[in-house]
Amino acid sequence: MRSSIPRREWEVTVAAKLIKGAEVAKEIREELRQQVAQMKEKYGVVPGLVTILVGENPASQSYVRAKQQTAHELGFYSVQEDRPADITEAELLALIDKYNKDPKIHGILVQLPLPKHIDETRVLYAIDPDKDVDAFHPVNVGKLMIGTADFLPCTPAGIQELLIRSGTKIEGAEVVVVGRSNIVGKPIANMLMQKGPGANATVTVVHTKTRDVAFHTRRADILIVAAGVPEYIKGDMVKEGAVVIDVGVNEVGRTPDGKRKLVGDVAFNEVVDKVAAITPVPGGVGPMTITMLMKNTVKAAMKAVGA
Repeated sequence: MRSSIPRREWEVTVAAKLIKGAEVAKEIREELRQQVAQMKEKYGVVPGLVTILVGENPASQSYVRAKQQTAHELGFYSVQEDRPADITEAELLALIDKYNKDPKIHGILVQLPLPKHIDETRVLYAIDPDKDVDAFHPVNVGKLMIGTADFLPCTPAGIQELLIRSGTKIEGAEVVVVGRSNIVGKPIANMLMQKGPGANATVTVVHTKTRDVAFHTRRADILIVAAGVPEYIKGDMVKEGAVVIDVGVNEVGRTPDGKRKLVGDVAFNEVVDKVAAITPVPGGVGPMTITMLMKNTVKAAMKAVGA
């Protein structure tokens, strides 16, 4: 299967074959900015998001800053709650309960990972499902399974948007997902097999116990890779003309000027001339995740006002 992306967008150069998440995310954020303005004008309400950070993990701090910055840019009411690593589980649960009851807050995000003395499952389950903009609560996971989801998990939702907005034909396609995590692999497989727009695919999931991963990946019209292994998918594991979504971001050292050297879960240089389209790393799936978090928060606010 060749991508249905118009010829004028996909020429013979490598750069023209990239599905650039940063550009798609920018487009979606502009749509959200307009929705926020309309909501404020019509209902006198803006989406409210609280991000809760426990401890001082540098990566977590960076992620939370990016989420807060994006919320501010879109016109949200946003709150940042920083708590020390020695906070008790009871104190954290009480903080979540406070925001469950706050009508100005429509989305609650607890940044993971949490310190070992706190039960992450208990914390995530404490969030009101109507404010669970990460879509990790079992109520929202169940709704996703039966096709009635209010919120879609952020990274899988970003993947689906990239496929749709790049013009990739999903209906009837053979999709292979590499990885079975609760955050990416399982939900994206479920989303793409649903009945409806942007889905109706035939989905295979492979993982560490699959006997012959390459047998399956070579059949994929659409290959989604979230293995967590640098350059795991090689050129001979990919079908000619496939569309490849590389979810992985792996640091493999430093460049000569001291910057982090990042690669995906796909051996990009072996695959890029063989496929119809591929996401780069960085700049592919990554920029979509925060954008879809914001989209979920807008949805939660609209639901709260009955829109």
